[in-house]
Amino acid sequence: MVPDPEIPVINIVELGIVREAKVTSENSCEVTITPTYSACPAMFTIEEDIIKIMKENGWEAKVETKMFPIWTTDWLTDEAREKLRVYGITPPEKGADEHHIGKPKKCPRCGSMNSKQISRFGSTLCKASYQCLDCLEPFDYFKCH
Repeated sequence: MVPDPEIPVINIVELGIVREAKVTSENSCEVTITPTYSACPAMFTIEEDIIKIMKENGWEAKVETKMFPIWTTDWLTDEAREKLRVYGITPPEKGADEHHIGKPKKCPRCGSMNSKQISRFGSTLCKASYQCLDCLEPFDYFKCH
């Protein structure tokens, strides 16, 4: 599996960016991916990693990036959401939209909803910074879209 370069505890299938993988001939395949953001800096690395891992397993891979349909956090698997939480990142609620940004989020460490947004911009484009007002720990929130 190819880990996400920015959040290595989840892989790109769990992240929901692999849209299709198909065998095109005996030792060849095509993988279609969709970026989480149109300017996601990790996409080139992800493409290289797919090609490298497939080659290590005896496959020649062609990777195609499709911008439509636009990736949504609803494509995160339940396993990815739990792995994010354990890693210290609050996953977005299913069906959430950008209007949820800035509202209190559940602390991934103590479970409290008593939190505040510190910055709309976190360590990567896909995250916002929050702080729990009960345990006082900072945490990231995986922005929905």
